[in-house]
Amino acid sequence: MKKNTALLLMILTFPLLATACSGKPYTCTDALGCVTIEPKADIQIAALLTLSGPDSPYGIDALRGAQIAVDEKGSLFGHKLHLIEQDDLCTEEGGIAGAKALAANPQLVGVIGATCSSGSVPAAEILTNAGMVLISPSSTAPSLTDAATHQAGFLRSIYNDKAQGKAVAEFAYNILDLRTMATIHDGTPYAEQLQAAACENFEKLGGRCLAQIQITSGENITPTLKRINALNPEVLYYPVYTVDGVAITNGAEATGIINAALISSDGLLSTDFIEKTGGASQGMYLSGPAPVPESSKFGEMYASRFKEDPIAAYHLNGYDAALMLMTAIEQTGVLSGGTLYIPRQALRDALYSLHGLQGQSGVINCSPSGDCAAANIEIFQVNGNGFLPIYP
Repeated sequence: MKKNTALLLMILTFPLLATACSGKPYTCTDALGCVTIEPKADIQIAALLTLSGPDSPYGIDALRGAQIAVDEKGSLFGHKLHLIEQDDLCTEEGGIAGAKALAANPQLVGVIGATCSSGSVPAAEILTNAGMVLISPSSTAPSLTDAATHQAGFLRSIYNDKAQGKAVAEFAYNILDLRTMATIHDGTPYAEQLQAAACENFEKLGGRCLAQIQITSGENITPTLKRINALNPEVLYYPVYTVDGVAITNGAEATGIINAALISSDGLLSTDFIEKTGGASQGMYLSGPAPVPESSKFGEMYASRFKEDPIAAYHLNGYDAALMLMTAIEQTGVLSGGTLYIPRQALRDALYSLHGLQGQSGVINCSPSGDCAAANIEIFQVNGNGFLPIYP
């Protein structure tokens, strides 16, 4: 009796096993189509980051974080992960050119980038229209995730500058006990929107923003600094990038700005900035991603691989952007007959559904508009060759 039962089970089970092994051909019905990856072909993802020019430490630092994440994972569904590198130049033009080049590759699954908000704004639109996703480790402009201007393919693993501007204002008003502020920005989404958030919150607290001055990047900064000196602000806040940040910092004392607290943000949070400003930056303040418990161990891994300590503040966020993309691929990929299919709309949906994912920079919880990182912000003070966390 037992022998007959076993035989019957084998007969009933065989057709199911045969079906599973042969595999019913997969038909893509995704609204945005599928990336089709043939047997033995790589899964292609890209990094659209600043890899050259004065702001390259920020992009290279994020790229290194992403590289560590990709190398740790190695492959998905038996397909090797391949990371393509594209330079965004930290400019609008670079973001456009880089995004167009990447969008032309139908095998590309998703993109990590851009470094600067000025590049992410156009890149997000181009890649969204191509059915792809763009996950930035460092573009913090509020407009990128504002409901009125958000592109459906854009998410980020870094905080929103609404929170960073608020943190700067609270530090200046409550901790430094200062009441007047002047700002300098270069008109790019990052700089303009961040200083606006800082001024708005500073005035809500009771302070006054005496001037919000827009410059053209690379121009002679002396006339602007003399104008600000005449206003005698207690705070000079300039959330700009390397070229202008170095010029403002080095020129402040020469134009008479000796009593104002100098404050900037993560656009200058790199060892390269300290090297280019020397003693002029000592004691100034900068806001940026707060250190987390994971950062020490990760920093050791980073230094072992790249033979130097982290050069900027975005390596953890770069890792997390790659982690988000790979996690979504794992959740949505369909393997059929050795061919891997990755449905593009399902991939987007999986990214927006990420909640409670433990990253290197913190826990990832994505909002409907693409903000996935907590407002984990620290104020640092330049001390020697490094940045000393001082608040909160």
